[in-house]
Amino acid sequence: MRVSPLARLVRVGFVEPGRATTLLGEADLLAVLAADGPSDGPVDHLLDGLTHVASPDDALLALTRLATAARGTEHEGRVREALTAPGPLRDRLLAVVGGSTALGDHLARHPEDVAALAEDDPLGAPEDVVVAELLHAVGARDDDGAPVAGLAGTAGIDAMRRAYRRRLMMIAGADLVGAEPLSLLPGVAAALADLAAAALEAALALARAEHPDHRAARLAVLGMGKTGGRELNYVSDVDVVYVVEPAPGHDEAEAVAVGARLATALARACSVASTEPALWPVDAALRPEGRQGPLVRTVASHRAYYERWAKTWEFQALLKARHVAGDADVAQQYVAAMGPMVWSAVERENFVEDSQAMRRRVEENVPAAEADRQLKLGVGGLRDVEFTVQLLQLVHGRADETIRSPNTLRAVAALSAGGYVGREDAARLAVCYRLLRAMEHRIQLHRLRRTHLMPSTEPELRRLARAMRLEPAGHEALVERWRSVRREVRDLHEELFYRPLLPATAHLTREEASLAPDAARARLAAIGYRDPAGAMRHIAALTEGVSRRAAIQRQLLPVLLGWFAEGSDPDAGLLAFRRVSDELGTTHWYLKLLRDSGVAANRLACVLSTSRYAADALARSPESVTWLDSDADLEPRGVERLGAEVDALLTRASDAKAAATLLRALRRREMARTAVAQVLRRTTSRASQEALTAAADVVLAGALRIAEHEARSGPDGMLTRFAVIAMGRLGGRELGYGSDADVLFVHDPLPDADPAAAQAQAVSIAMRVRTLLGELGPEPALEVDADLRPEGRNGPLVRTLAAYGEYYERWSSPWESQALLRARAVAGDGDLGERFTTMVEPVRYPAGGAGPGVLREVRRLKARMEAERLPRGVDPARHLKLGRGGLSDVEWTAQLLQLRHGHEVPGLRTTSTLDALGAAEDAGLLETDDALTLRDAWTLCSQLRDVLVLWTGRAGGPSGDVLPHDRHALAGLARLLGMPPGSGGELEEQYLRSGRRARAVVERVFYG
Repeated sequence: MRVSPLARLVRVGFVEPGRATTLLGEADLLAVLAADGPSDGPVDHLLDGLTHVASPDDALLALTRLATAARGTEHEGRVREALTAPGPLRDRLLAVVGGSTALGDHLARHPEDVAALAEDDPLGAPEDVVVAELLHAVGARDDDGAPVAGLAGTAGIDAMRRAYRRRLMMIAGADLVGAEPLSLLPGVAAALADLAAAALEAALALARAEHPDHRAARLAVLGMGKTGGRELNYVSDVDVVYVVEPAPGHDEAEAVAVGARLATALARACSVASTEPALWPVDAALRPEGRQGPLVRTVASHRAYYERWAKTWEFQALLKARHVAGDADVAQQYVAAMGPMVWSAVERENFVEDSQAMRRRVEENVPAAEADRQLKLGVGGLRDVEFTVQLLQLVHGRADETIRSPNTLRAVAALSAGGYVGREDAARLAVCYRLLRAMEHRIQLHRLRRTHLMPSTEPELRRLARAMRLEPAGHEALVERWRSVRREVRDLHEELFYRPLLPATAHLTREEASLAPDAARARLAAIGYRDPAGAMRHIAALTEGVSRRAAIQRQLLPVLLGWFAEGSDPDAGLLAFRRVSDELGTTHWYLKLLRDSGVAANRLACVLSTSRYAADALARSPESVTWLDSDADLEPRGVERLGAEVDALLTRASDAKAAATLLRALRRREMARTAVAQVLRRTTSRASQEALTAAADVVLAGALRIAEHEARSGPDGMLTRFAVIAMGRLGGRELGYGSDADVLFVHDPLPDADPAAAQAQAVSIAMRVRTLLGELGPEPALEVDADLRPEGRNGPLVRTLAAYGEYYERWSSPWESQALLRARAVAGDGDLGERFTTMVEPVRYPAGGAGPGVLREVRRLKARMEAERLPRGVDPARHLKLGRGGLSDVEWTAQLLQLRHGHEVPGLRTTSTLDALGAAEDAGLLETDDALTLRDAWTLCSQLRDVLVLWTGRAGGPSGDVLPHDRHALAGLARLLGMPPGSGGELEEQYLRSGRRARAVVERVFYG
């Protein structure tokens, strides 16, 4: 089926096919094409070529103008050849006029420049060739140390600009025909920077021609910003700094004056109005004192300024300084003088924070109307990448010369190779940067105007999408990809730019950051390591070699060593870190997490140097290090969530012993989670007790399910219903790290079951639960203690509900009523558990309250316990459980109030000590001050019991309930409680004072 001419034009990509039809009929164009009419073969071939250009409309208009300019001239044949002969020249010509109306205008003025597009590799042209080309254009020789233009004034300026524009067109031609613009981007940006440097050299030659006294000054032009980094845009201010030194026989004042005139003339040659369009503004605002400072300075003057007055951003700007024109020796002196200051600038006070604040200011100053269109300054723009890369370079570059490249993409690659940025993050950052730069290039090429804004109209977006040649095609896909890139860049910027490691590293000296042995040893001794030599051995083991792992450790350790020293035992922290690193160092995520996370490295250092218990837990389960990156991972899991996990675990398990091991592993994991959260002050003491209790609850329930399953699978099947009743601290949801699980076992034979057989089965189930959780194995045991049962160890391990009822009704002792105050159903048959707690209500909350005889017996038991159970030789004032004002004092006081008033005060019917004290206060049974004193004492004792385990790494034992005398240990406990360093004595005094006050209340309320 034939396609109409207009439809053909629309398929090619013309937005205005009617105008295109008119232009295709232009006599000059047809003549140059040697075509008989708009439908002739050469025109068809031309339209085929226009299919792939950014704007066929602009291309056709430019070609019509080019044909008019060339027709009848000596250039007509060359233009005809370029338009009709398939090949690179034709492709480049069409791409240029379709991608840039400004370059189309240049060809209309200079049709002879079409021939320049035939050069094979304009992106690979050596810099000296380009310099020679532009110097030749102004009649200067490149072999002269200070070339002087032979063409002066406007003629020289126009000649330079025409040569510049011709070379720019050649670069654009190679760029626009490339099938992979992102791959070409670095070469294009480097070629543009080299061209700008050549233009500056030619402009300086013109300036010398204008000023005969130029030999008095040895003027060097330093490229800054993208010019210095060889990553220039098509249209950009060219940032420079001028440095001058007097020539022999001339003084400094004369050289500075001459240098200023040369610099002024150079800038004018590039930007003053003339026949040929201006190149770009030459911007010297990055010089000392900015626009208010002298235009040129000597090397010594620059050095003096940077040593005394320079701000943070000025050192960051110097990172890209390189010689681009003028006296190379002077430029080298400048770079040699500034370099050491650039790479030591990070040691200035608040350097990192100032750099971060500067990026925020840049972002805040973007006009609101432009914020969503900014490719450069806005959120997720080029500045996010550049600031991120430069800050990483400045922080780490003082000790690592391999990452000092002024080029952004090369710097990203070097940072990745050195382990400062993850490989994946570096690859993503580089691709995003290339895309943003390539888009910026094509937007600027259109009219050769300096802009960094995404187009907002559909035709402009369509032009950009065609120029980019990306897949999927279309402007909607391009806009979506740009938005995705912005999000990705911002995420990477926030992750890398705001790393806590950066300011911490910046605060170190160069020697400390590099882990130089002598400096490191001295630092270790100064900040509190007891064994600097041993620490150095650990450091050597972690950092030796050329592996990526060792490289990242060399970044982390200078900071981590200081963070370990903030803990109570830096030597232990470093040793634990080595153990964890040996276990996890080969994984893909561990060192990346520590390097890139906002909190993980600091938290790990705190945990390892503050708590042996938590350090051992992480060493045993190193994957738990991932918790440190998220507060959510440190939150208690709760009974419901853990119960669901136990359900899944038991459903999959086929072996009872293996299932029990998994249950115990779950409890160990949750104890570790709770310990880490407590060390990091992400949880309260009471929340920790509840978390430890929840883990014990679900493990008991899981073990009972295993035991019941085994009984159910036996020859007799299940003969009885079974329940576990929590007692003691388990019942009160007040477990510590070293607590046993105090329980009662109760059963209720099924109808028609033989009572003796049911009893035997119940005993077997109870013993199996204790064995599953208590026997030696790869995971920590949970001792299940049933000594609080009727008749204690002499009584049956399990009783029926009826037997319990009969015993408590006929033979119950006061201590058993007191023990039942903590009773709550925890596992097994829910109905049976509820019936048990209902049955014991009159026992623990007797009608009318406990009588005088019961109260006397409770007080007698308490006095006997104080006299007999306190370990020999232990100061009663320092025993956390049995000592004066300790846990036992507070708990027995609360329980006495419960026995006396629980029948009439519903709030006292609780298994929680703190809740009972609160209810007693609310009911007026305790004065507010007394209640506060008891609560504070109980909370402090509970905290101290926990942190003793966290500090020593030992749960239980004779010293687990005793406040130590050792100053070092007291300091460690104080740090775990969030007190400042050196607060061990203050903690000791606080505890003794709290105990005295609590004991006074106990004497009055309990014994009164």
